[in-house]
Amino acid sequence: MLDLHCHLLPAIDDGAADLDMALEMARMAVADGIGTVACTPHIYPGLYENAGEGIRAAIAALQARLDEAGIALRLVEGADVHLVPGLLPAIRAGTVPTLAGSRYLLLEPPHHVAPPGFEDAVFGFMAAGLVPVITHPERLSWVEDHYATFLRLSRRGAWMQVTAGALTGRFGRRPQYWAQRFVGEGHCMLLATDAHHPRRRPPLLAEAREAAARLVGAEEAALMVAGRPQGIVGDRPPGELPEALALRDATAVASGEGAWPRLRRLFSGRR
Repeated sequence: MLDLHCHLLPAIDDGAADLDMALEMARMAVADGIGTVACTPHIYPGLYENAGEGIRAAIAALQARLDEAGIALRLVEGADVHLVPGLLPAIRAGTVPTLAGSRYLLLEPPHHVAPPGFEDAVFGFMAAGLVPVITHPERLSWVEDHYATFLRLSRRGAWMQVTAGALTGRFGRRPQYWAQRFVGEGHCMLLATDAHHPRRRPPLLAEAREAAARLVGAEEAALMVAGRPQGIVGDRPPGELPEALALRDATAVASGEGAWPRLRRLFSGRR
């Protein structure tokens, strides 16, 4: 499996606090079946002033320590990029890394407020040749009133990345509800750990793959943790990769033949 959203780099943001914690998380990831991790520290001006050159240097240093310790984990670059003005020029300049240097950008919306012009901003990245991968929409406090926005973005070519722990209930009932909706309705392209800590937010992906398989089948679940992530690391165009399930099977989703009707009955009134 490949985990394309992970705060593994030590002492660079609110993820791994030091090298020992980073190594512990790396061992956990390998034991879980993860072979490649994108190191994606926050880039948030005024709070986390990370940039491409420093991120790449930190990755090289951590990769050397992993190799010395015999931890079979491959690291690639990335960033958990907050939506701020002037982002596109910074991406073009290499100051803001994309995932493994590809056309795929890990884009984090604000957690508590729907940003004005969010759809226009996402479409602007797409017009510039990028594929925005919107992180953890299921955990945003404004998802209830803007779920349709994310579905429109998904249908227009943006990708949705659901947090593994949200799907398995580690973040509570409400994020699990929305994670299961994104997955069950076929709008989740990727699962990733968004790991920050070995216990509080661990780098575990297999349990989420199994949870997704119960909703949409083992083949689609494998695409979320292996097939599509491999395509991203290889910078394959999105047209060469399997579409979101809702786009491939729109008739079944629209007619209610998929997994979501069962989830709706189960979670009705329990967000």
